[in-house]
Amino acid sequence: MTTHKIAVIAGDGIGPEVISEGIRVLEKVAELDGGFKFEFTYFPWGCEFYKETGRMMDEDGIEKLKEFDAIFLGAVGAPGVPDHISLWDLLLIIRKSFDQYINLRPVKLLCGAPCPLKDVSVEDVNMTFVRENSEGEYAGSGSWLFKNKPNEVVIQDGVFSRKGCERVIRYAFELAKAEKKTLTSISKGNALNYSMVFWDQIFNEVSKDYPEVKTYSYLVDAASMFMIKDPKRFEIVVTSNLFGDILTDLGAAIAGGMGLAAGANLNPEREFPSMFEPIHGSAPDIAGKGIANPLATVWSASQMLDFFGHEDWGKKLITIIEEMLLEKKALPADLGGTAKTVEVGDEVLRKLETV
Repeated sequence: MTTHKIAVIAGDGIGPEVISEGIRVLEKVAELDGGFKFEFTYFPWGCEFYKETGRMMDEDGIEKLKEFDAIFLGAVGAPGVPDHISLWDLLLIIRKSFDQYINLRPVKLLCGAPCPLKDVSVEDVNMTFVRENSEGEYAGSGSWLFKNKPNEVVIQDGVFSRKGCERVIRYAFELAKAEKKTLTSISKGNALNYSMVFWDQIFNEVSKDYPEVKTYSYLVDAASMFMIKDPKRFEIVVTSNLFGDILTDLGAAIAGGMGLAAGANLNPEREFPSMFEPIHGSAPDIAGKGIANPLATVWSASQMLDFFGHEDWGKKLITIIEEMLLEKKALPADLGGTAKTVEVGDEVLRKLETV
């Protein structure tokens, strides 16, 4: 029997509440399948750990995480800890240390999910964003000169390497080819005359290796407009770190809200563990109330199952989420229901038993 070793970082706020439901779902799937199992190891890292120790994770945290097949992350962020510390000293250090250069985010409107757009069908919103996840605008390169003086200057660099751009663009082309879908590149080459011109150039170069894939290119401002006015024109989308971060939150808003938004941070070569997470954040205002929506965590569990080659179970979890949205019997408050976090998880487990 195959054992998938998972490092669990439940994190802050509602993180522990939703991640526990995701773990229950994964354990049930493994039990029903019988051909594999999960082994979970828990790490108490996050903002509370930072308040106690001055660190977001153990000093040798990356070495500890190397031993695992994947990481299941709940949420990071809490009042009293600056956002740049909670992000850079945990989430981003994991992404960079493990070369998780692909951020894969589904933007799919399920049947029954609320959509703020008028006259839009579920078929119209079905995108997969392939976001560069290791460099670009989030490379962390820059300078802070003459700090706290009248002539203070801050420089934030975007770092775009040929290797970094080409590998994420090629990954997106391979995905579009496999799924027989169009591929859209989103950049800002008219204003960012080095980084985005370079990105566009590499996209055009790689496209020559995939003549069967129909391609489009949009400036990020135009893409933002078309995601609202005509979302069906997007199928597979590839873009930089910053643009992908912003546009996928826009995508979440039109595909049912952040409570249904999941993301995978992938090291495709599997030299290091990949990381799976709901992207809704720690929501400290509702933490501890038992009302958080765990369905984004279930969706990220589905992505983990896909990654391990259990695509049939991954699809079943998405089908179950869709059934729950249509039945409206066990939905959390943000989706118009009254169910508690655990009750939503119970319903997913019940439906798994009937599959």
